[in-house]
Amino acid sequence: MDLSSKHIILGSNSPRRRELLKGLDIDFEVDTNNNFKESFGPEVPYDKVPRLMAEGKSHGFHRPLKENEILITADTMVILPPAGSKPGEILGKPKDREDACRMLRDLSGREHHVTTAVTLRDANHEETFDVTTEVWFKPLSEEEISYYVDTYKPFDKAGAYAIQEWIGHIGITRIEGSYFNVVGFPVQRVYEALQRFA
Repeated sequence: MDLSSKHIILGSNSPRRRELLKGLDIDFEVDTNNNFKESFGPEVPYDKVPRLMAEGKSHGFHRPLKENEILITADTMVILPPAGSKPGEILGKPKDREDACRMLRDLSGREHHVTTAVTLRDANHEETFDVTTEVWFKPLSEEEISYYVDTYKPFDKAGAYAIQEWIGHIGITRIEGSYFNVVGFPVQRVYEALQRFA
């Protein structure tokens, strides 16, 4: 893949996305200057929200793109699928300690989905895709939940956890799909999309 004539821009503050994109051995800059307001109405199906956010971040970029630039924006959400009479629910970033503990209780002993949507855009083309990984947690004890929240303070993480941290090591029994997607960036699919843009 020859991207030498392209200038890649990552429109994300996430240190995990920066680290994973670096793993593709491509040069890029980070520019998060954006006027998009992350909000959506109750009429939007929960599984469509990540794509809506990724596209919104792309079009909210603070300036027009130059001919040689490719902008990458993304959004990751943890989604509890419908269970019985309970509707599906998006687990965003927790507001505080109690909210983080509540989310982990909701994830305990259950399957959930991690969906990341990615938008790539240059001056002439745009492509958005999403990747979903299924993740299963063992039943978590109150002691395990408290220890993780108090030690790792996962307040900047959707669903109040990071798979690469302690809670993932001791709690996740199975995943189906991309591990890196759960970290926050489906880099294999990003690589394929960049090849098309190159």
